[in-house]
Amino acid sequence: MGTTFTSDQTTITMDTVGSNQLARTGRCRITSIQGKGIASAAIVFYDSTSTGTPGSAVSTYNYGTEGLEVYVPGSGILFKNGIVYNLTGASGSVTVTITGA
Repeated sequence: MGTTFTSDQTTITMDTVGSNQLARTGRCRITSIQGKGIASAAIVFYDSTSTGTPGSAVSTYNYGTEGLEVYVPGSGILFKNGIVYNLTGASGSVTVTITGA
């Protein structure tokens, strides 16, 4: 008999460089992060829904042309309010996998 399965896991692509951007509202956890290799790139994540004053950074990743590949062990990085990010570098994108979608 046909059984269907659903998952609360999804991906978000973050490709706006510069100012703080709202990626998602609501409670979720980042479980993996992949970034295109760009010289002197960085991504900062905030637990917030405010792009103007997001508060203290939850995590910061600095990387270069080698790219960024992070698997977050355990339950992942918890965001209670939402995910605001700031991506720096000439161009590129970062893809995160989240649970709690």
